[in-house]
Amino acid sequence: MRTTMRRLAVLTLLPAAALACGGGEEGSSEGGLTGQVQIDGSSTVFPVSEAIAEEFQIAHPDVRVTVGISGTGGGFKRFCAGEIDIADASRPMKESEAARCAENGIEFVELPVAWDGLSVMVNPANDFVECLTVDELRRIWEPGSTVRTWRDVRPEWPAEEIALYGPGTDSGTFDYFTETVVGEPGASRPDYQASEDDNVLVQGIAGDRYALGYFGYAYYAENADRLKLVAIDGGAGCVWPSEETIADGTYTPLSRPLYIYVSRRALERPEVAAFVDFYLQHAPELVPPTGYLPLSAEEYAEGLARVHGQVQ
Repeated sequence: MRTTMRRLAVLTLLPAAALACGGGEEGSSEGGLTGQVQIDGSSTVFPVSEAIAEEFQIAHPDVRVTVGISGTGGGFKRFCAGEIDIADASRPMKESEAARCAENGIEFVELPVAWDGLSVMVNPANDFVECLTVDELRRIWEPGSTVRTWRDVRPEWPAEEIALYGPGTDSGTFDYFTETVVGEPGASRPDYQASEDDNVLVQGIAGDRYALGYFGYAYYAENADRLKLVAIDGGAGCVWPSEETIADGTYTPLSRPLYIYVSRRALERPEVAAFVDFYLQHAPELVPPTGYLPLSAEEYAEGLARVHGQVQ
């Protein structure tokens, strides 16, 4: 995976062939598709959209695809304002966001594209934490938490202050974690190092012996030599996230689907329609290298049918 590229707040994926050809009018030409596809949103979904965009541009070098990482909430703001064609999302759209889209006349299609296991990490030098219960995670992260040191979690652990790292409030990962662990979307203690860029969180946890943080499984898989994965006990014993446990549903309650939201208006442009078709057709082979799990063939086929208006 391409970590150096992901450090950019907005990544423009433009192959050399496109640079040589220059821009073009939207739509198609004798040489093939031209135009632009604009994507923004979840940093968790970013690796998938990045991989799809790179392969799509090899096949269609005159189409310029841009992928931003402003967070799920930030992506939906731009999407519902009509500023982008596709929103990457690590959670479903909220009712308030859907209402904003409706107010602006933005009709859309919701498309699941992959499975993720939200992962909890500590520093590799941490030799005492192997597993945390969901209740322990809640006590650490809930608003008004009195947990300050590891000893506050379990009396046999050291009295060292926990350095917390997590996504910012515009992140779908933040919403999902707080709803699943704390019990209310957006409910979290504020005194932690927050970033919409998961690479910043990786660096923070990797550089602090007593750190604790969370983000998507793909970013752990990419940085496994710098981080230590923590098993989660959701009530049936300690389970580590892995391709197997995420796929078979035993990693609970932190497994979740990832989405893209596509504007119906944007789908009227041939380059956007072609990109979305390419996304769903090639996800089965392009999702696994990103560290996430693909959906079933039937689920991708259902997504394609929804895009083409064959099902609601």
